[in-house]
Amino acid sequence: MTRRPLGSDGCLPPTLRMGTADVAYHLATRGRPLPVAFVFGFGGRAPTLDAVRARVAERAHRIPSLRYRIERHRPVFRRVDGIAVERHVYEVWLPEDADEAEAARLMLTRPMNTGTRPPWDVWLVHGPGGGHSLCYRSDHALQDGVGAAHTARDLLDDHPQGGPAAHHASWPTRRGLADALGDAVGGFRAPTVKPAFDGPSSGRTTLCRADTPLARLRVIGRAHGGTVNDVYLAALSHAVHTWHMKATGTPHPPLPVAVPMSVRSPGEECAPGNRMVTARLLLPCDEPSPRQALARVIAATAQLRASRRRDAVRLLLAATPRALGARVGTRMVNGDVVAAPASSVNFGTALVHQGAASRSAAVFAGVAAGIRCLTTLTSQHDTSCLTVVHDTTLATADELPDLWLAALLELERA
Repeated sequence: MTRRPLGSDGCLPPTLRMGTADVAYHLATRGRPLPVAFVFGFGGRAPTLDAVRARVAERAHRIPSLRYRIERHRPVFRRVDGIAVERHVYEVWLPEDADEAEAARLMLTRPMNTGTRPPWDVWLVHGPGGGHSLCYRSDHALQDGVGAAHTARDLLDDHPQGGPAAHHASWPTRRGLADALGDAVGGFRAPTVKPAFDGPSSGRTTLCRADTPLARLRVIGRAHGGTVNDVYLAALSHAVHTWHMKATGTPHPPLPVAVPMSVRSPGEECAPGNRMVTARLLLPCDEPSPRQALARVIAATAQLRASRRRDAVRLLLAATPRALGARVGTRMVNGDVVAAPASSVNFGTALVHQGAASRSAAVFAGVAAGIRCLTTLTSQHDTSCLTVVHDTTLATADELPDLWLAALLELERA
């Protein structure tokens, strides 16, 4: 059943109750904004700042996720009436030596809106080689990556339509419920050994990325009976295996990651809040063969789908008092329990702004709660982008995107 979109009757409630995941993010960051950003890369002539501001001014008031801020001392979102676009839309020029990932790094480090304004902004970023980027950014306590995708589309696209698929809820199996409970209990056990990722965080992050044709991932997946997401995770597993072997000469044990899964229903595309759950997955980084790593990932994700784990976690959270559920959530996704969130978002057709189609898209977030790394795969039209956000103490983590591409090449030859 499709829900009636929030605000479709012309009215938005003055406050909205924060969900369990929203409160968990707020607790994990101790109330500091944690950026979730979508960066779209373009070639050719850039639009003017005035033109971008005019587009945002025309549409922002109709998008519910842009109309709320986080109440300082209460777990609620409070509506804001009136949006001054000059305080939300900015322009910046990158230095001559900037690479293609510099616009994304900027989104990790620039201070975000706080206080009485909704915590989002849009940036027109001019690159040194004539290209430009359009960046949409929000606070993760108010919006997840799929919500950011829909909001960016509705706010910036010439003819907004499409985007990540909605989730249609179903009843989980007993196995799904048992595994979801196991994940929750596992968050309170002793820390998991993750030698490549354990250690103190500096609080300073950076970012690296690699692009590849989406068709390449699809062909590999079809050849082995898996999905694009399976190929992404298996190649990531082998990249970590190679990276750790190079540094230490020893295999890395299976790596626990948190896999975010959207539960955003039809009609909730641009609703405020995090409509997502996570599942703990072990990446087979001990496996020297990328083909065998892919087989193990396919088996693991097939079990997630067959048991309908996504809906099991959704139902458990709905049945748990919000404060308790948020505390459990902070235990399930932190640096003691998982090495990294590993997410995947298919944006769909290319974003078109002022007549120009974006060549690439990347969604990512900052890191918190002792986690020193985060990976995302963003697919748009015919291109997929791997983004690795990492703490600067992981000094050689910028090797991971190239090692991921090398793993894809091995899978193609398998």
